[in-house]
Amino acid sequence: MKTIRRITVLLALALVFAASCYAQDSQGALDVIMNRTSIRKFTGEPVSKENLETILKAGMAAPTAMNVQPWRFVVVTDKDKIASVFAAGPRSGMFTQAGAVIVVCGQTTIKRRPFGQPDGPETEMPNIFWYEDCSAAAQNILLAAKALGLGAVWTAGYPAEERVKPIAEKLGIPEGIVPLCIIPIGVPAENPAPKDKWKPENVHWEQW
Repeated sequence: MKTIRRITVLLALALVFAASCYAQDSQGALDVIMNRTSIRKFTGEPVSKENLETILKAGMAAPTAMNVQPWRFVVVTDKDKIASVFAAGPRSGMFTQAGAVIVVCGQTTIKRRPFGQPDGPETEMPNIFWYEDCSAAAQNILLAAKALGLGAVWTAGYPAEERVKPIAEKLGIPEGIVPLCIIPIGVPAENPAPKDKWKPENVHWEQW
């Protein structure tokens, strides 16, 4: 009987510990979301390949319509190449001082078989959800960078053709793949306070 009681107590303690760990992990995730800020000043230190791969894995863990996974990523770490591709414009410093730059791209077409015909011929058609999927991937990248103690900022590409075209040309991005956004990542050289964006008036319960 004593042995059963001891086992019961140990199991209860294990469950309490597991629940505590889960709560801490959940709170940690919320802290990353709530405290993420856009970082535009970096120390110039490199970002390790291990951290970059972790960040990219987080990007690829994003939700994707019909599991198409249209995201493609171009990662630039060479300082000279970063300067030659991204240094134009008034905010070139946030690129040249970054440890790496990730260009989040999307494949705008998809090959699919006709609905209800699993053995039918594949045809190429527009992937109308590519920018939504890739936006989710980009957000994961920003959050993963924050979780690793790094800084990052979303800079726009699509649909501004004047931004998309030169970057695609300089990086050899093929036709049908469109740069959605450009994310410089690095060790932060600034510590801005997160903005409180909670506005209850923007929420409509049950209906508008």
